[in-house]
Order: sequence, then structure tokens, then C-alpha cells
Amino acid sequence: MIHNLLTAFDQAFGVEHASAHCDIPCGIYDPIVAQISALTVVRMLDLMTDLENKGGEKGKDYINSMSRYVAVKEEHAEKAKAEIRVIWGDFLKAQHIEKHPETHDLVHKIMQLGSKVRQTTDRETAVQFVEAINEFAQIFWEAKGIATKRAKAPYAPALELVYPAL
Repeated sequence: MIHNLLTAFDQAFGVEHASAHCDIPCGIYDPIVAQISALTVVRMLDLMTDLENKGGEKGKDYINSMSRYVAVKEEHAEKAKAEIRVIWGDFLKAQHIEKHPETHDLVHKIMQLGSKVRQTTDRETAVQFVEAINEFAQIFWEAKGIATKRAKAPYAPALELVYPAL
């Protein structure tokens, strides 16, 4: 009933129907958010290791810092996964997948690595997460016809990221 009422209202006042390929038709897609989020996961693991290696009393200050690092690690792993899902689902089209048939398997790998870095404190898995997202970034920029370069991030943990060569 409400749908019919709104449709009648639209028709009576000449409201045009809008459609878009995603939730918000901004056209802005960039894997850098996923890349930085994955890098943040590695950084949090490094901070957790540093805190653990300091030794000393494991009192409330330790628990506070460790729980904050874990929370940020969890949040950023999920954020990276979400960003990749949006680009994969909303931006990449059949012609991109035809050119890079490995994309679906790569996205699945990213989802699995993202889950594993949430479940564990394995730094090597987190580095693999960054690298898998870099591979995805390479495919993304190629789909846009933009060359890429690799460079170390200018902040800890200074891992290589894929950037558009603009």
C-alpha cells in the first residue's frame, strides 16, 4: 500500500527514478582503504609482540593496551574484507573477470586470510593478507587502465603496497 502511494506521488509530481550500480552512486572505488587496514593488522600484531616482550607485570595497564591492540586488529581485518567485497561485487564486471579469471579465488583467499588474522596472532598470515590485497589492488588498477608501482609504506611496519602510478 505504501509503495503504491509513493509511486502515485512520484508520478503526480514528476519525480524521476534513479538507479545506481551500488548503494551510493559515487563511483569512487579505491583499494587503499583495504591495504591500509591490512597494514594496520600487521602493526597491531607487532605492537602486541613488543608489549609481550617487555615482560614485567601483566597488570591492568598491560591488559588495557593488549585489549586495545586486539580490538583494532579485529576491526581493521573486517574493514579490509568489507572493502574488498564492495569493489569485487560492485565495481568488477564480467570483462574484468575474463581478463583475470583468478579474481574470484583471490577474493576468497582474502576473506579466508582476513578471518584467520582475526582468529590468531600469526604475523606471517597478516603479511600474506597484505600481499593478497596488493594482488587485488593490481587487478583493480589494471581494470581502470592505470599503471601501478610498488613502494614501502612510509610508516610502520613499512611493508610494500601497490599504488597507482599517477
